[in-house]
Amino acid sequence: MASAPQAANLPLFYNDLMPLNSRDHSTWHTRMTDKAPWLAANHAVPLTAEEFPQAQRFYPIVFSSTDEPVPLGLMGLNEGVNVFVDDEGKLINPVYVPAYARRYPFMLAKLQPTTEELSLCFDPTTDLVGEFEDGTALFENDEPTEACKNTLEFCRQFEEAGMRTQQFVEELKKYDLLMDGEVAIQREGQEQPYVYRGFKMVDQEKLREVRGDVLRTWNQNGLLALIFAHLFSLSLISDVFNQQVQQGKGPQVPNPLLPTA
Repeated sequence: MASAPQAANLPLFYNDLMPLNSRDHSTWHTRMTDKAPWLAANHAVPLTAEEFPQAQRFYPIVFSSTDEPVPLGLMGLNEGVNVFVDDEGKLINPVYVPAYARRYPFMLAKLQPTTEELSLCFDPTTDLVGEFEDGTALFENDEPTEACKNTLEFCRQFEEAGMRTQQFVEELKKYDLLMDGEVAIQREGQEQPYVYRGFKMVDQEKLREVRGDVLRTWNQNGLLALIFAHLFSLSLISDVFNQQVQQGKGPQVPNPLLPTA
């Protein structure tokens, strides 16, 4: 059902990365858009833990089945299917769009592997940033505009949320709360159910065995609420499946092969 973001040099959605600077991009602008084609072909989008309360209202939240699990919002159950956008990436259903997708085509990245410093970069293959007259200027008199500063701040906040999310996942791993997930959906007229695997979820039996002092700490720092948001969201798996079927994007055979992000 889900996997971690692609493990290549470039993160999910990005075809290339280029550092933004006033020397090379002094006259460049950025455009707004109501279409996100980078979302259309992706069913599993990374989430930060603080997004769980909003995201759990619209789609299931699971964890990738990797050594370092990543929270994922399942906007579809099968590879290449996103039930919330059309083929051009325009929203067709109300949905919370993950910050990971909203920051595109920008992101903070290391320019040198030997440094911890992050620089604002962008995907040069996009048509949302370029040397065109419309849109919002990124620089003025060789200084970042307010729009550019806001973009930088959004990406900085995303990175900080990502670090907090890693701490959240480490806490789940510490108490061995993540288990391999499996969901079977029985469709009327089919003898065999559709079975989805390839993701992790919180083991509710082990959660019940966590010591009271630990649960009290989690309740105070908000971690427990995030766990329950994840668990409550799993009830939406059948809803997303039904939306796929209604859109003609459902699996064609029961027990499909494991889809990947």
